[in-house]
Amino acid sequence: MTAKRNKGSFIRGTAAHRRTESDYMGALLETVTLDDWRDVVAGALQAAKGGDPAARAWLGQYLVGKPETKAPSALTVVVQQWSGGDPVAEKLAKPILDRALYPTSHENDDWKESVKVAIAAELAQKLPLSRPDATPATARDSGDSRA
Repeated sequence: MTAKRNKGSFIRGTAAHRRTESDYMGALLETVTLDDWRDVVAGALQAAKGGDPAARAWLGQYLVGKPETKAPSALTVVVQQWSGGDPVAEKLAKPILDRALYPTSHENDDWKESVKVAIAAELAQKLPLSRPDATPATARDSGDSRA
């Protein structure tokens, strides 16, 4: 005999165990010092230099990031070369051309840019890491290396 599951009795989605995650993260941060982490990164660097593909992938993911788009196919590259097309130049020219061709669509661009500049200036005042003279490395090393 099989029991039927009442589909309306469950909430869809995933449940996170916040307290457990927090406890484990706390233990991790208490145990692994900044110097320990530097040793791990240095070890990964040496392994990557020695040809370890997993170490190269791990370092690359954090240093460069994953590509947001797929690389063009060889055929696409050859066709662009034959046609004289330059994807970088085309991408850079597009906003300028759009603004000239469709001025009503870009009436508020200057205002939007001024809002972005104002917010960036306010963040620079409120966040010490936003100062140009504060590098991430010196800002991180200014306190205790244990979290």
